[in-house]
Amino acid sequence: MATVSMTVNGKAVQATVEDRTLLVDLLRETLGLTGTHVGCDTSQCGACVIHMNGRAVKACTKLAAQAEGADITTIEGLATDGALHPMQEAFREHHGLQCGFCTPGMIMSAVEMIDRLGSDIDEATIREQLEGNICRCTGYHNIVKAIQSAAGQMGSNA
Repeated sequence: MATVSMTVNGKAVQATVEDRTLLVDLLRETLGLTGTHVGCDTSQCGACVIHMNGRAVKACTKLAAQAEGADITTIEGLATDGALHPMQEAFREHHGLQCGFCTPGMIMSAVEMIDRLGSDIDEATIREQLEGNICRCTGYHNIVKAIQSAAGQMGSNA
């Protein structure tokens, strides 16, 4: 057993976990943050994407112990004061979701993508950057439109 401490969505947390506990399991089972989804158990789908120290990572590929001291943001941590993050709002506005299962991971990947690459981003780059996220419902067209819309808004808020 190991005790891990980290900041999750702006709050200091500490938990005692088995050495083999995945970060996604700590978030979902211990902390009750079920917006981070487990979709494939093979790290291919991207439903479990979170931000760890500002970088998008698949929480199913990290042990909880690897997040010791980290700053973690989950989909639940994007909204502020009851207002959706511009990316969340854009997904809603542009119908960038269908069943919604992949949506948290898509949004987390998209936010980090814009933070890293800037708001002037083209469709081809968005599609390339989303290669680690699988959507089985939408065909990606509205997801790309949502990301482009939010990118412009995120750039104007910077």
